Amino acid sequence: MDIITAIPGFLVNEILSVPAFLIGIITAIGLAAMKRSTGQVIGGAIKATLGFLLIGAGASLVVASLEPLGAMITGATGAQGVVPTNEAIVGIAQEKYGSQVAWIMIIGFGISLILARFTRLRYVFLTGHHVLFMATMATIIFATAGWRPWLSITLGSIGLAILMVSLPAFAHPFTRKITGNDSIAIGHFGTLGYITAASVGKAVGKNSKSTEDMKLPEGLRFLRDSMVSTALSMALMYIVLAILFMVRAGSQEAFTAFDNGASSVGNYLVQSFTQGLQFGVAVAVILFGVRTVLGELVPAFQGIAAKVVPGAIPALDCPIVFPYAQNAVLIGFIFSFLGGLVGLATLSFWLNPAFGLALILPGLVPHFFTGGAAGVYGNATGGRRGAMLGAFANGLLITFLPSILLGVLGEFGGANTTFGDADFGWFGIAIGQAATLSVVSAVIVVIVIYAIILVAAIAVQKRCVDAVTIATPTNSSEQQQTPTQPISKQYPKILPPAGAPMPPKTVS
Repeated sequence: MDIITAIPGFLVNEILSVPAFLIGIITAIGLAAMKRSTGQVIGGAIKATLGFLLIGAGASLVVASLEPLGAMITGATGAQGVVPTNEAIVGIAQEKYGSQVAWIMIIGFGISLILARFTRLRYVFLTGHHVLFMATMATIIFATAGWRPWLSITLGSIGLAILMVSLPAFAHPFTRKITGNDSIAIGHFGTLGYITAASVGKAVGKNSKSTEDMKLPEGLRFLRDSMVSTALSMALMYIVLAILFMVRAGSQEAFTAFDNGASSVGNYLVQSFTQGLQFGVAVAVILFGVRTVLGELVPAFQGIAAKVVPGAIPALDCPIVFPYAQNAVLIGFIFSFLGGLVGLATLSFWLNPAFGLALILPGLVPHFFTGGAAGVYGNATGGRRGAMLGAFANGLLITFLPSILLGVLGEFGGANTTFGDADFGWFGIAIGQAATLSVVSAVIVVIVIYAIILVAAIAVQKRCVDAVTIATPTNSSEQQQTPTQPISKQYPKILPPAGAPMPPKTVS
């Protein structure tokens, strides 16, 4: 019996939940299907794995550089509440429901491949840690409702699989506007925020210039380098908040924002400035990792498309769109965070007193990643106004939805944390409300919810993706300005966007 539970636990915790390993395996399968040499298969798989590890390293640097800033914001504003953290609540739930989560994840991934093979939704969801998060949330909701494990695993797996192929389809009409082709899709459970940002951009962004179209005086041309502009912007934000924290709480309290404290006011300000610069470095590392992954994974999907899932499109984590509009990432982060602050004020002065909703503090990490991606989507449809207002709308979503979601998490609702991204919110609320009914009624309602999502996704895929032809650039200059090659059944390697670091060359 221990072996039966240990094997899926190992596969989930050590392999499938680690995106780098999953990406490497998929790349190896694709290259092997293309009958590449053993050396090319191994080299491509390792390089793709290293690329994703680079993305993870960059993400860790982002988290590390934002941690003191979060302390400064809390200290400067005095705000108290729940900080949504996917990893935290998953860690708590794993202790009690680890085996159920493992089976939902494994079976759900298998069903998603079947759906991708036999429906129009030919997306292969490769963001392993988000699959783990969604499997955990489904387990929490169904288990705390009193469902038997076999029923939780069955419906949890089906729901997870449907989301894995449906959500990339909902976002793909807008993802195409970003990438210019079908080589990649978005595979991240913040999709509602990205769709909302793109829709807002489309509504408000008429004649608005792109965030990447910056005309600067000669003396400020250096700001066109995204790494420089990002680092300086964050350094300025750090200095302002550091001063506000110090004025409000005093220097000794302010010094505690850093793990090792600060020896003086000057040292405190220099550390703040340095953290802002390190944020720019972190973003550059993420972009480098994205370029490395795409350089290996996208061509490898030719083999998967030909042998396993015809026409397969890899659905990848949200930083995959960052290189296409790097200024929009920073704008999206800032305005999503502002949306979170407005949402917190709304909860504090209205929704909490009136309805008892929990106060959700705007976490800098989710606002950077989902807000940055929302900025890219908003910019694709509405330029600068779209990036700003679209990301602001995302900030509101990831504030209000987690607050409502706490009410359906049963005993975990009091864990002082919750799931943070938009899709966990709306989907969890839907199945959570259904699960409060009698078991038979709940199962019927949950199945209806699944059917609505799947049918709607197929309709969007048919009308807004399959029926729409992507325009191909007509001259070489236009080709050079496009971040990616025009759509092709062969999925050529993606050309680097302006300012993106180049991955190392492949050695044949």
